[in-house]
Order: sequence, then C-alpha cells, then structure tokens
Amino acid sequence: MLSNRMAVDLLRTRVAYSEVAFAELVLGQLPEPLQGSEPAYKHRLAYVVSAVCVLRYDNEAGKGDHRHARSTESGYAFTTPEQLLAYFQYDIARWNDENGDP
Repeated sequence: MLSNRMAVDLLRTRVAYSEVAFAELVLGQLPEPLQGSEPAYKHRLAYVVSAVCVLRYDNEAGKGDHRHARSTESGYAFTTPEQLLAYFQYDIARWNDENGDP
C-alpha cells in the first residue's frame, strides 16, 4: 500500500475566499497509481465554509477517486490535475451560487 509520504508534492496551498470560506489543495505525484485510481496522484481538495467541509475531492487505496458534497459521496473519473482543479473550481462556484456566496 502506498502512503502519502511517498508522494512528491506538486501543490499544497490554502486559498481564502472570504473570512469564513477557504479551499485547501493538496496534490502529490506517486510512483504508481493507488488501487482503484488510474493516474498516479494522491489528492485532497477541500472547500470549507464556517468550519464545515462542504465539498471534498480525494482518493484512497481501494476506494479510488471520489467526491463528497455535504453528506453525499460519488465517484468521478480523474484524468489530469488540471481537469481535477477545474472541476473543483466549478463545484465551488456552483456551491456558492446555490448557497449564497460566503
């Protein structure tokens, strides 16, 4: 099983959207894909509003790439880091539009 320590950091940052909302972006290159994932990346992208994680994209061995939106979890097809970030940004904009821009 591959661990996060084997990942080479490509991105590790926090982006403030407002006083109560931020996104945390962590993306690392792995020597080989995790079980259940195609590309060899470990990632965790989270959008937090008022101390609650309302949106998260991540992957883990055996579970593969998946997305959490509040209490719902669904799979998605990870293709490239750029596409992952684009999907995440789109989901943040959609969440803000549907729930009031924090």
